[in-house]
Amino acid sequence: MRTLYQKFETLLQSTTKDFKRYLYDSISWDSRMLGIIGARGVGKTTMILQHIKEKLDTKRALYVSADDMFFGENRLVDLADEFYKNAGEYLFIDEIHKYPNWSRELKNIYDSFPTLRIVFTGSSVLDILKGSADLSRRAIIYKLQGLSFREYLKLFHNYKEEVYTLEQIINNEVKLQNIQHPLPLFNDYLQRGYYPFGMENEINLRLGQIIVQTLESDIPQYANLNVGTSRKLKQLLSIIAESVPFKPNFSKISELIGVSRNSLDDYFSYMEKAGLIEQLRNETSGIRGLGKVDKVYLANTNIIFNLVGDNSNVGNARETFFLNQMRVKNEVISSKKADFLIDKYTFEIGGKNKQQNQIEKDGKSFIVQDDIEYGYLNVIPLWAFGLNY
Repeated sequence: MRTLYQKFETLLQSTTKDFKRYLYDSISWDSRMLGIIGARGVGKTTMILQHIKEKLDTKRALYVSADDMFFGENRLVDLADEFYKNAGEYLFIDEIHKYPNWSRELKNIYDSFPTLRIVFTGSSVLDILKGSADLSRRAIIYKLQGLSFREYLKLFHNYKEEVYTLEQIINNEVKLQNIQHPLPLFNDYLQRGYYPFGMENEINLRLGQIIVQTLESDIPQYANLNVGTSRKLKQLLSIIAESVPFKPNFSKISELIGVSRNSLDDYFSYMEKAGLIEQLRNETSGIRGLGKVDKVYLANTNIIFNLVGDNSNVGNARETFFLNQMRVKNEVISSKKADFLIDKYTFEIGGKNKQQNQIEKDGKSFIVQDDIEYGYLNVIPLWAFGLNY
C-alpha cells in the first residue's frame, strides 16, 4: 500500500491543470461508481488525476493502475477493503481491463462498501463494454473521444477558443479570437492533433502500436478469435484505409479475405466498437445504429495518415474529419441528397471549388469547403466544425 501511495503522489505532482478535456465538467464525479472509456492516449488518466488534485482531499483518495505489479499478488477487493478501513472515500482504478474478472470484483466492492466512490477507466473499449453489462445498474459509463480541433489549438499552441453549437457554426458565427490563418494549423491537426501524445512527435510510432494491439490483442481476446483472424482484420482495415470513402460490397470483400458474410459483419462491428472505424448508416430507420451501413470511414484522420501517409485521399480525410467531430454531440447519418444529414440539415463536403448546384437551396443545405478561411451564406469552412466540443 505504501508503494501505491508513493506512485500516486508522484503522478499528482507532475499533473498540470492548465488544459482539461471537453468531458471533464460533464462527468458526475460524485456518483458511487462511474467508468470512463476511450482509446489509448486520449487523456483519461490525466483527467482523473486533475479531478483528484483540484477537488479532493488526497488523504481520502487513492489512484492505482490495474497493471501494477501489486496486483500480481493482491486482489482488488482486498485493496478496497483496506483502503475503506483507513477512511478512504475515493478509489480510482486506471486500465481496469488489465485486471482479470474486473467487473465481478467491482460489483462486490460496490455492494460491500456503500460509502466508497469508485472511478475506473479502460482503454480496451471492447472489454469494458462487455464487462460493464454486469455493472449496468451500478456504473455510469462515459466515453472520451480524442481531441477536437479546438482542444488541439489549446493544448498544442495555447490558443483558447470558444465551443460553438451546430446552429452557430452553420450561421457562420464562428470567430477565432487569436488566429488569423487557421488552415496551416488545421492541416497539422489532421495529421497529428487528435491524440495528446502527438505533441511529442511520436504520433506514428505510438499510434501504430495502438492499432496493432487492438487488432492482435483486444479484438481477438474479446471475441475469442484465433491469431489468424488478426491478419484478416488487418487486411480489412487496409482496404478501408485506401478507399475514398469505403462503400462496402460485403460479398466481394468476403471472397477477397476469405471469410463468411456473417463473420465480416462481426469484424466491422468489432473494429467500430474498438475505435478504429466508424460506420455511417443511412436514413431508413432514423435511429443511428439501426440503419443499413452506407459508408465506412477510419475513426479519425490521424489513423488515415498513419496507415496511408502521403497517399491519403484528401476527400476521404475531409469527410472523416467532419464525421469524427460532429458525432460527439450529434446523430450523423448519410443523406440521399448530400454526404451527411444531421437533424434537418444536409452537408456536402468538398474543396474550395465545391459548387452549389449539388445541394438544395432551401436554407437547410450547406456546402462545407476545405481550404477556405471564412464562410459566407450557406458555405461553411470545414475547420469550423472542429469547434463543436
